Parts: sequence; structure tokens; C-alpha cells
Amino acid sequence: MGRMAEIWRAWRWRRKRQLRLLRALRKRRELVPVADRTTAIRPGAILLFCTFRNEALRLPYFLEHYRDIGVDHFLFVDNGSDDEGAALVAAQPDASLWRADASYRWSRFGMDWLQWLLIRHGHGHWCLTVDADELLVYPHHETRPLPALTGWLDGRGIASFGAMMLDLYPKGPLDRTRYRAGQDPTEVLQWYDRANYTITRKQDLQYLWIQGGVRSRVFLAGDPRRGPTLSKIPLVKWNRRYVYLNSTHSMLPRRLNHVYDTMGGELLSGILLHTKFLHTIGEKSAEEKERRQHFGEPGAFDHYYDALIAAPDLWCTASTRYLGWRQLEAEGLMSRSDWA
Repeated sequence: MGRMAEIWRAWRWRRKRQLRLLRALRKRRELVPVADRTTAIRPGAILLFCTFRNEALRLPYFLEHYRDIGVDHFLFVDNGSDDEGAALVAAQPDASLWRADASYRWSRFGMDWLQWLLIRHGHGHWCLTVDADELLVYPHHETRPLPALTGWLDGRGIASFGAMMLDLYPKGPLDRTRYRAGQDPTEVLQWYDRANYTITRKQDLQYLWIQGGVRSRVFLAGDPRRGPTLSKIPLVKWNRRYVYLNSTHSMLPRRLNHVYDTMGGELLSGILLHTKFLHTIGEKSAEEKERRQHFGEPGAFDHYYDALIAAPDLWCTASTRYLGWRQLEAEGLMSRSDWA
């Protein structure tokens, strides 16, 4: 690529980043504070940002897990819940809550709201941005909490940390095994696909695009290119000039996407355990099919929602039982690099 072409491309990415920041500035008007405790945030605190809707079942363990690994303060956006999830969050002394009743789809699936909160409260902090059905694990997370991990990253001048989303599922029909609030989801969702993944290097944004897993195997076997994107960048030493582009899959500036070593070595990485397939998945799928607020053109994924409503069995003879991070590291799904 010639020098002028590279200058033009850099200008385009810079312009896109500026427009995302302006969009977040406009969308901040859709946020209504419910319980704002951000004055309690101290320098060096590790923050978590999350948009949710009707997640009262998942939130108790979600909060427990992230507290255990070192999150100091939670910043939530409730997108019109009608269960007890918002009240639960509002009662937590280490959480702040905003309500947004506007369109989830037209807020870039909640990212515009979180982008504003990251600008307003995340600057200079290590920030986790995750969904309510995502649990971050990484090498030695049981004994080395997030301050140890972020200190290690700081010491090497690394500002972003990558993780692959790993779908967990039960054995048998999805509505058969019941999950109770506060329970570790891995006691119910005990299985995953370990091998059917593809990796593509996206030259434009300079990141690795990982696809595959159980959703591609079961629902998109005939067209795996439509499979969900599994690579994410959930943990970032935030600067108010940074932006997420597509959920937490990619970022600007592009250097933040360099979370995997493509030259034959390994960089420290984690896994986002995806707890989507609880027994409530049929009910949630029916609701989302009606609301039409999720990714893709309205109606394009009706067959997917219909399949989930039918509570299929995702297990197969090649499924692997989840036993912990060491197993995932041994299988190459994440790396500990020199984080021995």
C-alpha cells in the first residue's frame, strides 16, 4: 500500500472514531440515572460496564463472579426490564444503574450507552465491558485477581486483553435442566465444542476473526460464514478517545485489536464463558423474536429463534465437559504466554 493510501485509510478510521464518540454524546440523553454511586470510584479501581434486560436470574452469580476476580465497581444500563433485575442492581453498594427505554437496536445494541459511560467514568481505569451472560476466566484467575492481571499488562505496556467467547450448553433438551439464581452456571452448562473453530485475519482492522462453536455446528452448518463472531476485547485500559465498533469484537484505534500474536508466538488471553443456553432460552428467544432488537435484519434470524424455542439438544458425541481454565489452555482456546 502506498503512503498516500495509508494516510487516507488512517484518516477514515479517525473520522469513524470521532463519529462514534459524537453518537455516544448524543445518546447520553437516553440514560436516566437510577442509582448513581460513581463518586465512590477511586483511582485505580477496576470497572465493569454492562447493558442488560430481564436478567434477574443471572445477575446474582454474575456479581459474585466478578467481585471474586477483582471488579471494584459495576456500571449497568437497564434496557426496560420488567423483572427484579433492576431492583437487585440498584440495591448493590458497589453498583451504579441507569435506565434506558430507547431502542436497543438503534443504540448499536447498547454500545452507545456504554460508550458514554466509558467516556464519562472509565478514563484511566482498566474497564471490563461484558454482557450479563458472559463470565471472564483467564489463566490462574482463581489465585491471581484482576489487579494482578492488569498490573502485569501495565508492566508490558499492553492496553487491551483478548478473550474468545465459548458457548456452554447442557446435555439434553435445553429446557430440561433448571438453573437457580446464584448458582454457578457451569454446574448446569457443563459442555462445549472444543475443535470446530476458524480464524481469519481481518486486514482492515488488524484483528483476528474467530467463528465456530456449537451455534455454527447446530444452526448454521450449511453456511458457517454466517456464524457468530467469537473473538472479543473485553478488558481495556480505557482512554476517552477509544471506541468499540461492533459490540466488543473490535476497537479504534486499531492497535487495540492486536490482542493475539500472529507471528508464531502467543499472547496472554482469556475466555468468556457464554451462559446463553439456560432453561430460559426458549422464553427469551420468543421475546426477542417479537421485539426484533437484536443483530441482523428483522426476521433474518426467525428460524434461529424458532429452533431455540423448540429446546433442542445441542450435545453430541464430540462435546467436551468443562473442567476449568487449565483444560482450555491445554486445548489452545486461550494462552497464558509467560504469565506462568
